[in-house]
Amino acid sequence: MENKRKHEFQREMQARHIIMLSLGGVIGTGLFLSSGYTIQQAGPFGTILSYLIGALVVYLVMLCLGELAVHMPETGAFHSYSAKYIGPGTGYTVAWLYWLTWTVALGSEFTAAGLLMQRWFPSINVWIWSALFAILVLALNAWTVKFFAESEFWFASIKVFAIVIFIILGAAAMLGFIPIIHSQSAPLFSNFTSEGLFPNGAFAILMTMLAVNFAFSGTELIGIAAGETVNPEKTIPKAIRMTLWRLIIFFVGTIVVLSALLPISDAGVLESPFVAVLERIGVPYAADIMNFVILTAILSAANSRLYASSRMLWSLADKETISPIFAKLTKRGVPIHAVLFSMLGGSLALFSSIIAPDTVYIVLVSISGLAVVVVWMSISVSQFLFRRRYINEGNSVNDLAYRTPFYPLVPIVSFILCLASCIGIAFDPTQRIALYCGIPFILLCYGSYYVTKTIKKRGVDHEQ
Repeated sequence: MENKRKHEFQREMQARHIIMLSLGGVIGTGLFLSSGYTIQQAGPFGTILSYLIGALVVYLVMLCLGELAVHMPETGAFHSYSAKYIGPGTGYTVAWLYWLTWTVALGSEFTAAGLLMQRWFPSINVWIWSALFAILVLALNAWTVKFFAESEFWFASIKVFAIVIFIILGAAAMLGFIPIIHSQSAPLFSNFTSEGLFPNGAFAILMTMLAVNFAFSGTELIGIAAGETVNPEKTIPKAIRMTLWRLIIFFVGTIVVLSALLPISDAGVLESPFVAVLERIGVPYAADIMNFVILTAILSAANSRLYASSRMLWSLADKETISPIFAKLTKRGVPIHAVLFSMLGGSLALFSSIIAPDTVYIVLVSISGLAVVVVWMSISVSQFLFRRRYINEGNSVNDLAYRTPFYPLVPIVSFILCLASCIGIAFDPTQRIALYCGIPFILLCYGSYYVTKTIKKRGVDHEQ
């Protein structure tokens, strides 16, 4: 144990870093590339409703996480809370689910970044760009926590600035302040009602609800970073409030603009609806500008994902459930072995997305998709059990620096809403594979935890 504690995590993240880290994990290709498909499925009104419900679910989960993270600011947070308040097997499973989620996403981000560079350098192989971006993200994570946080702040700032400008320009075009090419009058909200409020029926909202939950995944990074945050009792609650409002403004504001300026029939067909809207407004070099913004968005998301997955591995090693080598920190407070192993996992995911996209990769993506919602459910249950134990031990709720409001209603409602989206997967043939692959993986994690625990116990008994 002494060797492991030789170096400590450094509390160097400010509120601005935490907010941008969370936004960096959330605002990625889902918003920039997939939003058109969501609009086509549920219609403009249905999509906005889906994102508002999704934001409510995220906010309830974050309220639960806030109480836990402020009271126990640990790196790898919710794995520790699950292990302590639900059971060690659940904590172990949650950590591996979350690690897999971000590692699989990491591989696909590097592929996407390489493909985007083809626009400017068509003669250079995609693999070369993917490798270069992987080295860049690895370097940003391996140096110092402050260096990582600062790089993530600026990466995320570029896409946040781009979204704000997009919403302002789009709103001006909607209201007629900026003329639209090939259009006689300001569209206002005519596209919202042109095919009815729910063109594919109200049930389509449930289908997009699943995608929306996954789109919001990354907000919980606030909890993972709690152990490396300056003054967590003030920083964490502020970050939770700010992140939620920014997500609602960015996601809902973007959907309103896209829906108003693009007919539903066009929205899902386009590679990036953002480019189409900017070209209709008459912005020069629209495609190149958005290509650059999406590239920074992808690198920002990859940066956040490597951070999250490495901290989960560190947390597992810290609890002595996997090899202690992953718990070792550098002089600068970075779990370098956990970072390298996570990058290796991302490289294998990248490899499987090219070699076996219809078998190995689809299984990995399905498990990771379901995993985020399962992790959110574990946060709700952990907070519910923590508060109950805290009171039973004779403590006063007033002594908590940050309290989840309306207890026990908030953890119960957030758990039920997350469970509903998991059940909803069963009714969508395209997403049902998430249950077929995800549930056996969860059972495998539980099984491996108890098998290794039994082997360890026998080893200790044998030595005695």
